[in-house]
Amino acid sequence: MEISSESKSKSGMPIRYLLVSWLMVLSAVAFLDRTNISIAGVQIGKEFGIDNAHLGWVFSAFLIGYALFQIPGGFLARRFGPRYVLAISVIWWGVFTAFTALVPPSVRGALWLMILIRFALGAGEASMYPAASQFVERWFPLAERGKANGIIFGGVGLGSGLTPPLLTAVILHYGWRNSFWLCALIGVAAGGVWYLAARDTPEGHFLVRPKELEGIVAGREHLSTQDTGADNGNERAENIAWRSWFSKEILALTFSYFCYGYVAWIFFSWFYIYLAEVRGLNLKASALYSMLPFIAMTIGSLLGGLVSDWLTRHYSARAGRCYMPALAIGCTAVLLLMGSRATSNEVAAIVLACGAGALYLSASCYWSVAADFAGKHAGIVAGAMNMGGQVGGAVTASLTPLIALHFGWQVAFVTATAFAILGSLTWLIVDPGARLSKIPTS
Repeated sequence: MEISSESKSKSGMPIRYLLVSWLMVLSAVAFLDRTNISIAGVQIGKEFGIDNAHLGWVFSAFLIGYALFQIPGGFLARRFGPRYVLAISVIWWGVFTAFTALVPPSVRGALWLMILIRFALGAGEASMYPAASQFVERWFPLAERGKANGIIFGGVGLGSGLTPPLLTAVILHYGWRNSFWLCALIGVAAGGVWYLAARDTPEGHFLVRPKELEGIVAGREHLSTQDTGADNGNERAENIAWRSWFSKEILALTFSYFCYGYVAWIFFSWFYIYLAEVRGLNLKASALYSMLPFIAMTIGSLLGGLVSDWLTRHYSARAGRCYMPALAIGCTAVLLLMGSRATSNEVAAIVLACGAGALYLSASCYWSVAADFAGKHAGIVAGAMNMGGQVGGAVTASLTPLIALHFGWQVAFVTATAFAILGSLTWLIVDPGARLSKIPTS
């Protein structure tokens, strides 16, 4: 029987977009599992008898584990493929999310046990975005990578936005521990679907039609057969000099993403508590207003990917991949400053949420440039870049409450503003046309 040349699945959507949409779901689950502790933070602090500074250690433990295993996660994604690596990772998330709920407050060293568990959870989640970047490099032509990454990072806002109302309701009725059991169950189910549906390359997926495969392969920037997918260990890319890994693009992306992570994790780790304890909103009101940044992040991620691809296609790669994120993060700096100084709680929450949305307009550009630059090594380079972002997140998770304690929350937001400005300016030195494989080896 003749196979139709139609590139779409029976649902009318190309297979690559069905799979990247499920990556958005996994991204949402990842942020459900990592931000649940900030929603439960008030209850955990009371039950374990710890203050915000020590709670910040728990937040930072996740991020340190997450940061340290970014590059190993990238190596694993390249060696074993995004299908297996992501499936195993999601099971890992579920197990250690459940372990968090099992820690009794009466046990000796409960705080350190919680820190160790959150570190392990971070290590397990570390492969999420390097593996996703490897998937995008293998499954999407260059012209669609902004959109693909925008869809994936739409899950960040989706997961973080659903976390406050969902887990607040569970916490109010069943306690914070049951909210963690729910997160664990959702994660394992989502990972199982990914394992059954995904394949590492479009060539290996039985539902990909010839026309879709042809478009994907043709759009991989005229790559040779050595650079199109499977890791056979013989390609020229294996001989790239180690000094090439310290190129201007990798260093600039990593530093800018450090700044990005510093700003983003104020929302993930402290925004809910900021609204409750500093702005004086009750639990339900805090849950409602703390959703706003994550709704804005979802919109920003999806819109940013589309705009980046459009600017790249109609103007230049520099306009779409560099100038746009620089402008977006610059707007974040202005909005952080304005929001933190607003006298109205409602205005402050809305303006700060807009700052989060502006920040996430740039999200897809980081990952698109990393994938374009690195080629087959996309997972590893993306892991290095993401390590910078998570170190930034770990710094803000612990530093923000200390700054707020000694100098006030306005100074904490001014510090985030300064990092946003630095992150914006760093984009101006990135060359979107640079390629790792073209850097001289001697």
